[in-house]
Amino acid sequence: MINKEHKDRLYKMIFGNPEHRQWTLNLYNAVNGSNYDDPSQITYNTIGEVLYMGMRNDVSFVLDMWLNIYGHQSTLNPNMPVRCLMYLGRLWSKQLIGNSKWNIYGKKVIELPAPKCVVFYNGTEEEPDELELKLSDAFPEKYREKADVELKVRMLNINAGHNKELLEKCRPLYEYSWLVAKIREYNKTMEIEDAVDQVLKDMPDSFGIKPYLISNREEVRMSILTEYDEAKTMACFKEEGREEGEDLLADVIKRIRNGETPEKIIASGVSPQTVEKAEDVVSLFS
Repeated sequence: MINKEHKDRLYKMIFGNPEHRQWTLNLYNAVNGSNYDDPSQITYNTIGEVLYMGMRNDVSFVLDMWLNIYGHQSTLNPNMPVRCLMYLGRLWSKQLIGNSKWNIYGKKVIELPAPKCVVFYNGTEEEPDELELKLSDAFPEKYREKADVELKVRMLNINAGHNKELLEKCRPLYEYSWLVAKIREYNKTMEIEDAVDQVLKDMPDSFGIKPYLISNREEVRMSILTEYDEAKTMACFKEEGREEGEDLLADVIKRIRNGETPEKIIASGVSPQTVEKAEDVVSLFS
């Protein structure tokens, strides 16, 4: 069973690591066409204590007065705007609640960093270079124009052949995209564990992220294996019927809240991945 402590995904390890702020800054500049040159200006505020709305692959940081939520997905999710809105609310709450410098009930307007939400996509389904996902798309059509709340998420396809200029401007993003594509390719003819090891061996020495990946080989390996294991589990849910999978998750959440131990639930035939997901939901809303 994969170690559940390895919850951060490879994307998050690369672009959400305070030791490599330059990579995050490089990504920000490439996405926004800016030229910031001081990595120390980046302040990370990624929610890391619990899984929030399934966003294990998110990186959140403030630069200047922009609050950036950068996520990665191998399956395009049209519900990202509502997930980002809930994530954004959590970030603002952490900043404001209990902070004596701001009074949300006072007469003075509190100055908040302006949000920018981006999702990097490199799944196997064909998608355009860029899509704009809107929160209002989730509203009944006749109510969309008059709705008072909107949130937009910019989806950028980072697969080979897409957004060439973006990948040229951000070398770490190009190297990450290459790595994921190679693992997917090798996994067609070998087990995922062997595919990961082989790709790390075959990665060009010119890649800037290679020394970091090699020096943290086991953590990198476990993060990738965990992600692929979760993808397989979700694929099984789809094969069995999405509603059946959702019903199973809801049942496990109820069992945990009623005091049943994870070990007992797993012994009853429920997959460890489903139990882990249920534990995260319970932890979030407890």
